[in-house]
Amino acid sequence: MADGKRLIIVSGLSGSGKSVALHVLEDLGYYCIDNLPVALLQSAVAEVAASDEKPASRIAVGIDARNRHRDLKALPQIVAQFRSQDIRTDVLFLQADDEILLKRYSESRRRHPLATQGSALRSAIETEREVLSEVINAADLIIDTSTTSVYELADTIRERVDRRQPQTMSVLIESFGFKYGIPADADFVFDLRCLPNPYWTLALRGLTGLDCEVTEFLDSHELFVGMYDDILGFLRRWIPEYRKAHRGYLTVAIGCTGGQHRSVYMVEKLATALRENGEDVGVRHNQLRNAAAA
Repeated sequence: MADGKRLIIVSGLSGSGKSVALHVLEDLGYYCIDNLPVALLQSAVAEVAASDEKPASRIAVGIDARNRHRDLKALPQIVAQFRSQDIRTDVLFLQADDEILLKRYSESRRRHPLATQGSALRSAIETEREVLSEVINAADLIIDTSTTSVYELADTIRERVDRRQPQTMSVLIESFGFKYGIPADADFVFDLRCLPNPYWTLALRGLTGLDCEVTEFLDSHELFVGMYDDILGFLRRWIPEYRKAHRGYLTVAIGCTGGQHRSVYMVEKLATALRENGEDVGVRHNQLRNAAAA
């Protein structure tokens, strides 16, 4: 497996969307192998890549918690070996809140792979989190699917993973509301709740940070402008350092109380400025997305 070859390792909690991710990658032309023992990972990748009939240049492998603990613990070293051979290797980890996983299993009536006779589903989920701790620590990108639809997950796989070019870093800036919880996939979290809130102006309450009336209101306040300058300066200073460390992904979460006004406009404003510098920046508005889906 040499120049131009790519390997994507997909892992995560059962019920979080691993099968969906692999199906999307298969549709994108990846040779997919699900539930592969980590001990066979290197030989399987080499065999598929060197096949006489139809060698694969892009491979995706599903790894789950049924592997032996010592094999999962060795995964970071195996990934390092792939990269030393100039194989572009990404480790994706999918997760979701326990209550969401419980609901999904209840609706599907499937059996959890780590559930034993008489054991509770919640206990199996807790065990799985513990077993996969080594994998999540090695993950390049963590995707939380608690509030994500199948279609949104597919878009994330296509836009952030498949289309990421070699030697580049995919940056996502997302807005959220603190009252709904901090996104679990964030590398950095910035809190805007100290800034003037358009919500308390009745004419702006039903609008969002995408509306010009709200953006004009926020731009008129020195506190908002100062926060913007500080966060932009921070990102411009540190994004290059993360790129030098060979990070493939960086997720920045910007939060206000409800995720409707301040954080939305801040995300848009930051993304525009970073793109002008040539950064590959994606945008996601968690609360606006959820409201549209409701």
